[in-house]
Amino acid sequence: MLHISQFFRELFDDIVAVSWPLFKLMVPVIVIVKVLEELGGVALLGQWLGPFMALLGLPEGMGLVWAATIATNIYGGMIVLYSLPLDTPLSIAQMTVLSGLLLMAHGLPIETKIAQLAGMRMRAAIVIRVLGAFAFAWLLHVLYDQGQWLQEPAQMVWQPDPIAPGLIPWGLAQIKALLMIQIIIIVLLSFLKVLKAIGVERVIQWILRPILKLMGIGKEATTITLVGITLGLSFGGGLLIKEAHAGHVSKKDIFTSLALLGFCHSLIEDTLLVLLLGAHLSGVLWLRLLFAFVVTSALSYWLTKVSPAFQQKHLIR
Repeated sequence: MLHISQFFRELFDDIVAVSWPLFKLMVPVIVIVKVLEELGGVALLGQWLGPFMALLGLPEGMGLVWAATIATNIYGGMIVLYSLPLDTPLSIAQMTVLSGLLLMAHGLPIETKIAQLAGMRMRAAIVIRVLGAFAFAWLLHVLYDQGQWLQEPAQMVWQPDPIAPGLIPWGLAQIKALLMIQIIIIVLLSFLKVLKAIGVERVIQWILRPILKLMGIGKEATTITLVGITLGLSFGGGLLIKEAHAGHVSKKDIFTSLALLGFCHSLIEDTLLVLLLGAHLSGVLWLRLLFAFVVTSALSYWLTKVSPAFQQKHLIR
């Protein structure tokens, strides 16, 4: 009985340690983003991004879709996409290219702040996510265009329900989303604690260790990185914040792990979402994984070559 009581006491402490910094960050950022959206900031960002879409073989209007995704999340970008009048439907290749942008650079106000609290410089997080997303989308465009693959029209099979206009429906939607995040955190931490108690966590670390070692990620960050890859950067980042403040994970491992999660997180939910848009699995999963592993390995190697002063000033807090 004593062990069970200790288990739940430690679990409660872990939930508070992960949830409190996360919600303390997310609530004000959500409000700030809403204010900027109402003032036209998202539309202005879409105008700036529009000309770059031609380099990816996309209509200029897709700049607004990416801008909405950067400011909010993939659901926000999907709502904008469905509301845009298109003269011709996007091809599967174009939808996959667009999805590459959305998968790697979304929810940046919240997710880059999480990365900053965990130990990465915010400007480094923004540059890695935005340039990484654009580079990945451009590579997909070149690949599909040169091979003339996936040129048939994309079939969208689902669209999210738009939020009704007004602050009250918006506020209720945000509360619902935050409650869902809290539930996921409780379930996730309970599951991880059980895995640790029965020794499965060590098996997972042993299986992933060779792959993550190639990318320069230490074993202390293995489980957290796996959480972020499968469930999302908010959850993996929340755990990283906790472990970083406790001094359990090195700054280099935090940087490398966050870089990987920037390219490749929420592998299940986000991938399914863009597949519903009509994107192709080759780009949004397999090539995305390959790109994430190669670029993260390169960043990890580069990190060992730059001076500690440069790291401290530009990369690691």
